[in-house]
Amino acid sequence: MAGATRGAGRGIARALAEAGAIVYCTGRSVPGKPSAYGRPETINETAALIKGAGGTAIAARVDHTVEREVAALFRRILRAHKRLDIVVDSVAEKTRC
Repeated sequence: MAGATRGAGRGIARALAEAGAIVYCTGRSVPGKPSAYGRPETINETAALIKGAGGTAIAARVDHTVEREVAALFRRILRAHKRLDIVVDSVAEKTRC
């Protein structure tokens, strides 16, 4: 689940977990490295919410603008689970106007 830190991404991650999916919560916001938007939420918090509700979630810091980090994530998932059923992208990039 790319962009699982907040908003729609967090909601989709929770819904997938409630349906029984193993959810990898990915994004750049982790404790000690806040978002570029100045928001406090982290992928770790999303994973904790899912686990607290009885689901399975793994927080994985990934900068989705860096192709090698995304490729490494896919390799990690395939090694651990032998398959990947769904990819959800709710990533927003802060832009300057």
